Amino acid sequence: MIKITFPDGSVREYEQGVTGLQIAESISPALARSVVSCGVNGETTELNRPINEDAAVTLYKFDDEEGKHTFWHTSAHLLAEALQELYPGIQFGFGPAVENGFFYDVMPPQGTAISENDFPKIEAKMKELAKKDEPVVRREVSKADALKEFKADGQNYKCEHIEQDLEDGTISTYTQGSFTDLCRGPHLVSTGLIKAIKITSVAGAFWRGDAKREQMTRIYGITFPKQKMLDEYLVMLEEAKKRDHRKIGKEMELFMFSERVGKGMPIWLPKGTDLRLRLQEMLRKIQKRYGYQEVITPHIGSKNLYVTSGHYAHYGKDSFQPIHTPEEDEEYMLKPMNCPHHCEVFAWKPRSYREMPLRIAEFGTVYRYEKSGELHGLTRVRSFTQDDAHIFCRPDQIKQEFLNVMDIIQTVFKTFHFENFEAQISLRDPNDKEKYIGSDEVWAEAEQAIIDACKEKGLDAKVELGEAAFYGPKLDFMVKDAIGRRWQLGTIQVDYNLPVRFNLEYTDEDNTKKTPVMIHRAPFGSLERFTAVLIEHTAGHFPLWLTPDQVAILPISEKFNDYAESVRKTLDAKGVRAFVDFRNEKIGRKIRDNELKRVPYMLIVGEKEQADGLVSVRKQGGGDQGQMKVEDFCSKVNAEVADMLKAVDAQ
Repeated sequence: MIKITFPDGSVREYEQGVTGLQIAESISPALARSVVSCGVNGETTELNRPINEDAAVTLYKFDDEEGKHTFWHTSAHLLAEALQELYPGIQFGFGPAVENGFFYDVMPPQGTAISENDFPKIEAKMKELAKKDEPVVRREVSKADALKEFKADGQNYKCEHIEQDLEDGTISTYTQGSFTDLCRGPHLVSTGLIKAIKITSVAGAFWRGDAKREQMTRIYGITFPKQKMLDEYLVMLEEAKKRDHRKIGKEMELFMFSERVGKGMPIWLPKGTDLRLRLQEMLRKIQKRYGYQEVITPHIGSKNLYVTSGHYAHYGKDSFQPIHTPEEDEEYMLKPMNCPHHCEVFAWKPRSYREMPLRIAEFGTVYRYEKSGELHGLTRVRSFTQDDAHIFCRPDQIKQEFLNVMDIIQTVFKTFHFENFEAQISLRDPNDKEKYIGSDEVWAEAEQAIIDACKEKGLDAKVELGEAAFYGPKLDFMVKDAIGRRWQLGTIQVDYNLPVRFNLEYTDEDNTKKTPVMIHRAPFGSLERFTAVLIEHTAGHFPLWLTPDQVAILPISEKFNDYAESVRKTLDAKGVRAFVDFRNEKIGRKIRDNELKRVPYMLIVGEKEQADGLVSVRKQGGGDQGQMKVEDFCSKVNAEVADMLKAVDAQ
């Protein structure tokens, strides 16, 4: 008998060789019908894979991230099987599961192109094959046998993959029906669970992402175990199109891109800059309460800085290249991260334990090369500004610093109404400690500090073994936006590596030299990405305190332009951001246009308002609010803003 430990800590005994599916059946038939894969000691596997020793087991449904990955991985194979039947002679590249579905890179037979017109027949073929409920069979093979098999099928890209990337003892294939693919898995037990299918798009993609190689056809799709789930997803997609930050950003004149300036280099327009500066000031206020000191560092650094930090070793031909100066052997790099510069700030003078923790913050712009095909609005750019901070502390201070940073992140979430969020603790692999820097003692202390901090905050964080970086454990926050999409926002990362590489030290209480622990943290992640997420979360209806234009003043005719301008000046003096719509348009048109611009308040001014020193107030989404004195309206707006920023301004 073997012992199976479940996530709640309960333990059951089973016969050796029991499978995940049998375990699910022993709990309940309903559970067995809904599970799609299982985790065995942290590794996701098929439900029919035998378990031969004591293990920690988690059963995954489609709703779980691991379950979706398994479901969509098999769906990618189902897509390939359908394409193989529809387009004899088609060549296959790679076909992974991705965050929202799956794709497969293929090379159609010569003279054949796959377009949106082909989506219905591909979907129909996939449904036909899924109904057969074909078993998905895993087989481990030698390199020689794998090459022989895929050469016989004429699969040149698969053969290249085997020859260049795979070694004996690591190769497995999965077969369903007449289709066999190289794959590590995991997969569904059979294809019958796949009930609802949608091919979503088609695009070009270079083989292995190399622009010098052949351009393949990348076919994207998504599947679900129920048609209702697909229907809901398609509704969400339509809503996402309306909320696209690129579209709204253009409409609201927040940011732009210019081919002359360069791909992936966002330019913040006046209104966007206004919004961005307010985000920065909000975080500055919060950080000041927690003892952060702000610095400004250059946008470039000497090559030697990045050799010391270890970043230079990761600069390849697909990265921004060194900048050579007229001086011999002098090279600089565009700054990819702020942390090496902050290490130098720590090192510039002797440090004492009394200064610890030292919290160094910067809104630092960094540059990382992204392939042009991967650029996407503000979410994937080549130039972005991180709300970066690095905390240098003693080992016994890690827990308190984590608690403080968690407070900051949760204040940010509360301010922007990200009520639905989850957290993940990434720890090292206890069975492979050699790949991590630092002693067992410091790792145990840091990991326990993170776990304890989460418990103290009542945060139900998911623990992932083996997901830590080689230099330390971390805590990541994922939020769900208004339409249910997940975004990673907020990271706290322990680092034992950089302090050692930079020979950082402080004098401890016993007068000995000690190496500090370094904590990286970024509540927003980057201002670009956070702004994109915020636009799509709010559909551009920003909180009143943040939005660039709080009030539009709409004179009924040109006769009242002077009064409208005097109202604007009064609002400005009271700290309310307003503009006058001087266009010679009917008032109904002005109202509609400013509602589309997502201006929270509109003040309509005409003869009666001018005579009595009043304004007629309309609220975005709330209609007519009646007439008010200008000063009373200013007080109302400022009171609303103060209420929204309670969490930020709390002392």
